[in-house]
Amino acid sequence: MKDIAPKRTGLDPIEIASVDEIRALQLERLKWSLRHAYENVPMYRHRFDKRGVHPDDLKSLSDLAKFPFTVKSDLRDNYPFGLFAVPRERILRIHASSGTTGKPTVVGYTSNDLDNWAALMARSMRASGTRPGDIVHVAYGYGLFTGGLGAHYGAERLGCTVVPVSGGMTPRQVTLIEDFRPSTIMVTPSYMLNILEEYRNRGLDPRESSLDVGIFGAEPWTNAMRQEVEQAFDMHAVDIYGLSEIMGPGVANECVETKDGLHIWEDHFYPEIIDPDTGENVPDGEIGELVFTTLTKEGLPMVRYRTRDLTRLLPGTARSMRRMEKITGRSDDMIILRGVNVFPTQIEELLLATDGLAPHFQIELHKKGRMDAMRVMVEALPDHAAPDAREKAMRVLAKKVKDTAGISVEVSVGAPGSVARSQGKAVRVIDNRNRG
Repeated sequence: MKDIAPKRTGLDPIEIASVDEIRALQLERLKWSLRHAYENVPMYRHRFDKRGVHPDDLKSLSDLAKFPFTVKSDLRDNYPFGLFAVPRERILRIHASSGTTGKPTVVGYTSNDLDNWAALMARSMRASGTRPGDIVHVAYGYGLFTGGLGAHYGAERLGCTVVPVSGGMTPRQVTLIEDFRPSTIMVTPSYMLNILEEYRNRGLDPRESSLDVGIFGAEPWTNAMRQEVEQAFDMHAVDIYGLSEIMGPGVANECVETKDGLHIWEDHFYPEIIDPDTGENVPDGEIGELVFTTLTKEGLPMVRYRTRDLTRLLPGTARSMRRMEKITGRSDDMIILRGVNVFPTQIEELLLATDGLAPHFQIELHKKGRMDAMRVMVEALPDHAAPDAREKAMRVLAKKVKDTAGISVEVSVGAPGSVARSQGKAVRVIDNRNRG
C-alpha cells in the first residue's frame, strides 16, 4: 500500500493544538451553544428550566453533566421543524431518516452549518489519505440520507473530482472504477465486499485497481474486515463516523497513519461517555454510551444527544483530539442493515397495516453471499391462509418495507401459528450473520 499519510504542516492548526487550547475553545463554544439552544428552542428552554439549570451555570466543561439529555424521540415529538433554532427561511437544506412511528427524524442546516460540514468532511478525507486533485468514487446513497451529499460536498471542498455514483448497480460500480480510475472510494463496508465479489466474478484482480483508500462508514465493521479489504485491494481502509442528528458523516475519522480509532473533531463536537443505565458520566477509557453536544450548529443544536452507540474515549495520537474506539454495539434495539437504520417496531407498524397478516413476527438477520440481509417471518390469518393470499400479503409487506425504509427484505408468510410465541419478552430479532 502507498504511504499516503498527510503532512502535519498541511493540517488545520486546531488538529495539532494543545489539549488546553482545545478545551478552552470547547468551553467558549459550549457556552454559546447552550445559550443558542435555550433562547431559540422551546423544548430546551422548558427542559433546562424544569431541571433548574441555565446556560450561565456552565462555568467548566464538567458542568455540562448538570444539563438534560436529548434523545431521538425528541426529534420525532417535535416533527418536523420544532427543534430548529433559526427561522425556517434560514435553513438551506433538510435531511431526514425514517422512524418507528412513521414520522421521519428531520434535521436542518444553515449556510454556516453546511460550510462547517463540508470543511469537516474534507478534513476527514484528508486524514484518510485523500488529496486535492484525486478522483473520489461516492457509492453512499444520495437523497434524504446524509451519506452521499455529505461525502460529495466534502470531496469538492478538498478539491477532488467527484463521481456521484450512489448505491446499487454493482456491475456499473466496477466498470466506472476501472474506467475513471478513482483513488478513493466512499462506501459502506458491506457493500465494498459486494464490489469485491464483482471484481472476482469478472476475473479482474482488485489489487490492480486504482483504489488507494476506502473511507467506510454508516454501519459497524470489524478490523478483520479491514484486513480482508486491504489485502484484496492493496488499499487503506479507514473508518468514518457520524449521525444525522449531530451533523452527518464526518463527526470523527480515523487517521490513515495510525488506524487506531476515530479522532473526534472536538472543535465542533463535545463528547461524553455515560453509563447507559444510570446516565452518569464515566471516565475516559471506560466503555459506555456515546453522548454528543454540538458546539457550532446553528440550525439544529443538540445538547447531550444520546447516540446509543457503545464505545470509549481514548487520548489523541495522530491528532491532539480524543479518539473513540470502533463502535462495539448499541444500547437499544436498532438494526443497521447496509447503512440503513431499521427498528422492529417499524416492521410491526407496517405488518399491522397489511391485510391478511397476524400481529406475530420475527426478524432474522443473515448473510446473503457477503451482504447482510433481512428475512421478516410473519404468518397469515386463518381466513387468509390460502397460498395465493399469502403470496399477495408477502408482496405487499415487502413493498411497504422497501418504500418506507429504503431496503429490500425477504418476507416469509407462514401458516397460522407458524411464528414462535414467547412466554415473556418477545424475541423480535434473531441475528444469524456470524453463524456457519
